[in-house]
Amino acid sequence: MLETKGYAAFDPNSPLAPFNFQRRDVGPHDVLIEIMFCGVCHSDLHTAKGEWGGAMYPVVPGHEIVGRIVRVGDHVKNFRVGEIAGVGCMVDSCRTCSSCQDGLEQYCEKGFIGTYNSPEAGLDTPTYGGYSNQIVVAEEFVLHIQENQDLARVAPLLCAGITTYSPLRHWNVGQGHKVGVVGLGGLGHMAVKLAAAMGAEVTVLSTSPNKEADAQALGAHKFVVTKDQEALKQVRGYFDFIINTVSAKVSLDMYANLLRRDGTMILLGVPPEAPELHAATLIFGRRRIAGSLIGGIAETQEMLDFCAQHNILSDIEVININQINTAYDRMLAGDVKYRFVIDMSSLENTSA
Repeated sequence: MLETKGYAAFDPNSPLAPFNFQRRDVGPHDVLIEIMFCGVCHSDLHTAKGEWGGAMYPVVPGHEIVGRIVRVGDHVKNFRVGEIAGVGCMVDSCRTCSSCQDGLEQYCEKGFIGTYNSPEAGLDTPTYGGYSNQIVVAEEFVLHIQENQDLARVAPLLCAGITTYSPLRHWNVGQGHKVGVVGLGGLGHMAVKLAAAMGAEVTVLSTSPNKEADAQALGAHKFVVTKDQEALKQVRGYFDFIINTVSAKVSLDMYANLLRRDGTMILLGVPPEAPELHAATLIFGRRRIAGSLIGGIAETQEMLDFCAQHNILSDIEVININQINTAYDRMLAGDVKYRFVIDMSSLENTSA
């Protein structure tokens, strides 16, 4: 077993604190990664606070992982010691169901194994995530990352990037399409960058007028304040697609009415309450409401390559691991542009 240092939530109410634990030894098909950077996702906070249920404490969050490979198993074919690699939201799946066979491991019919807070095969402990100094992952769930990038800014691509890239690719968004993005946070700012790079006309739909300059800087072509009824009238029946990243309660009717005939709104956020939607809003325009999770491993690699080619990176604030509890508070207050990323070298100076 490998002695590992990390930061964990020990119960729903206490702040995250140093935690020493053991990872499995490197097997013949495994890759050992020394973690350099780990992004901070809202799901980290929800899981650490027990808000989604099923938290297996202690929880070591983190599924936006970038690091350097320091060891590989004897049968590993596609990775070498010294390379930069990434790990996203999954570290395994059943690999045999129809979804896994189709390269859609995120929809594994038996449930994929999450990078943290999932049962770890063969062990009595849950999986532990990227708020740690190292991680062991099966080669099939490790991703290649080009080294000549700002690696801290690459880390959030492993969740925020693929979560927005996957629906854009699935619905073949590109030149000539009009795309609305609801919410300009960690997910929304990536949706703007990616959709614009794919050739679509991008409009940010926001309740906050003061975000217009940021939206334009990120690549948005238009900006609509959704509290302005006259502005909303101008885009009624306008969009081919709306990427809805908001996890708060919103009016799906209002946004669905902004879709053209045969338009599609894709939900990425999960509000705490079931949203209301009048069937007539969909019927009288043959509109669609869809959902999308992350992407499979092959699609995640495609996304990383696309972002490297187009110089697309997440906008971040780098923090030390001992600032994680303050970062959670700031994240709840919406005080981040647009993703916190932990410099995991700061873990060296902590002790459990």
